[in-house]
Amino acid sequence: MAGEPQADCVFCKIVSGDIPATVVRRGGRTLAFRDINPQAPTHLLVIPHVHHANAAELAAAEPEIAAELLVEAGEAAKGEGLESYRLIFNTGADSGQTVFHAHVHVLGGRKLAEGLV
Repeated sequence: MAGEPQADCVFCKIVSGDIPATVVRRGGRTLAFRDINPQAPTHLLVIPHVHHANAAELAAAEPEIAAELLVEAGEAAKGEGLESYRLIFNTGADSGQTVFHAHVHVLGGRKLAEGLV
C-alpha cells in the first residue's frame, strides 16, 4: 500500500535503520544521504520517510511531503556548501529510476554540463 513501508524497498530499509547510509540531514519527514554511486563530487539523495513508488505518486498523494523534499534538498545542498546544484527526479524505469521509492538527486560540486545528465 502506498505510504506504508515496503519490506523489499532499500530506501524503506534505510529510513528504518536496517540498512546503513551516510546521512547528511534528517528532516521531520525526510532523510538526505550520500549516493553510493556518485555522479558528481556531491551526490545526495533526499527521500520521504513514507513509501511512494515515484515523485509523481508522492506529489499526487501527499503534496506537502513532495514540497518538503524540495526544501530539504535545498537545505542539504546548502549544508554541503553548494551554491549551484542540480535536482533530478527520475520517474519510471525508462527514465533511469532503479529504486522505486520517491527520491530526488542533488548533484553539485563541479560545473555540470548543460542539458540532461
